[in-house]
Amino acid sequence: MESLPLVFSSGWASGVNAYLVVLVLGIAERVSDVSTVPSVLGRWDVLGVAGFLYAMEFVADKIPYVDSTWDVVSTLIRPTAGAVIGVLLAGEADSLEQAVAGAVGGGTALLSHLVKAGGRLAINSSPEPVTNITASVVEDFAVLGVVWFAIEHPRTAAAIAGVLLAAGLVMLWFVAKLVRRGWRRWKARPR
Repeated sequence: MESLPLVFSSGWASGVNAYLVVLVLGIAERVSDVSTVPSVLGRWDVLGVAGFLYAMEFVADKIPYVDSTWDVVSTLIRPTAGAVIGVLLAGEADSLEQAVAGAVGGGTALLSHLVKAGGRLAINSSPEPVTNITASVVEDFAVLGVVWFAIEHPRTAAAIAGVLLAAGLVMLWFVAKLVRRGWRRWKARPR
């Protein structure tokens, strides 16, 4: 279970941008002697597909409403990627450890994906694209930073990912509360 902090961190990051997680882990496996990253992530075909899909997401994530459509499509992809990466990071573990790693990776990815998708819906209520672009760039840097840091310092990165996940869930709760309050006010207005 020593891979669990890296699984948690990469699960959180997969919920935000799964393709960037695969790229970072794969490049780390290629350029450095990292024993915690499975060699399958460093294969050229895996890196090529992940790079192509990341480029598509990089563009789609910056356009209002296109990003939310991309998030809907990614609702199945990101948690699945988080679970698969978790199982791969568990390595030569017995089936119970792989099952736990898959559940942690997939569950964390699902929660962080819900935070991202909900936050983007809230951002899309503003018609200007600057907030979308800013949010997307911040998300990409957060994913890059957490995953790269998790390779060398998995426990600290897991703590950072946990704080980011908790803060995102709290933010989403407040945003949802404001949206519900606004909806009730709009329904109660005089006609």
